[in-house]
Amino acid sequence: MDLKLNNKNALVCGSTQGIGKATAIALAQEGVNVTLVARNREKLKEVLAELPKHRNHSYIVADFLNPRDLQEQVIKFIEREHGFHILVNNTGGPASGEIVNASLEAFENAFTMHVKCNHLLAQATIPFMKKEGFGRIINVISTSVKEPIPRLGVSNTIRGAVGNWSKTLSIEVAEFGITVNNVLPGFTDTERLTEIIKIKAKLEDKSIEEMTEIMKHYTPAKRFAEPEETASAITFLASASAGYINGINLPVDGGRTKSL
Repeated sequence: MDLKLNNKNALVCGSTQGIGKATAIALAQEGVNVTLVARNREKLKEVLAELPKHRNHSYIVADFLNPRDLQEQVIKFIEREHGFHILVNNTGGPASGEIVNASLEAFENAFTMHVKCNHLLAQATIPFMKKEGFGRIINVISTSVKEPIPRLGVSNTIRGAVGNWSKTLSIEVAEFGITVNNVLPGFTDTERLTEIIKIKAKLEDKSIEEMTEIMKHYTPAKRFAEPEETASAITFLASASAGYINGINLPVDGGRTKSL
């Protein structure tokens, strides 16, 4: 299938590891000019070196705990270089823990990184999308949008806020050829999952190996996803072929989510 993404421009957040990195590579392989965003300049350079050399790839150094600076860096880039047809909102999840023990600071930081940053980046990129008559905003969230996950209290709360923000935005921008969708990864073989496994193993007095096998069996597929599998779903939603898919939550979880 020709995804018709050649020479489109994409801004991919959290793109130095995991799903973000896999998405940047997948889009670049489809002929997209990819701009990476993360806070670690050296890691950004490493990922940039892995992208196909025949495209106009670049990176922006920014911290998602400083949303105004992030927005300013992106706006400056747009004014200096080019606008974006595709925005992939993706950043690290909040710390684990029961909601009753969560601090206000944990909620505030998570809201800043996931809701404020998504919103400011959308505001920065949508004018160009409207001008082009083509836009794709894809938010990488979690299956907790559909079913809260135990011991991820802050994450469950903030992911739900992102889901409702996204749905509202999808209605407002659809007439301009812009779609807004959420991808909900399940257990994906990333550093984030490794952290969760370690915490669960300690809480349940099991080895990391035992807990890994237990969690694999939570999923009908009996395995974890590879980041590239989630990246493929994101890449399709970014394509022209997905132009009539708008405002959805797409689980990429091997069938683990029980709700429809």
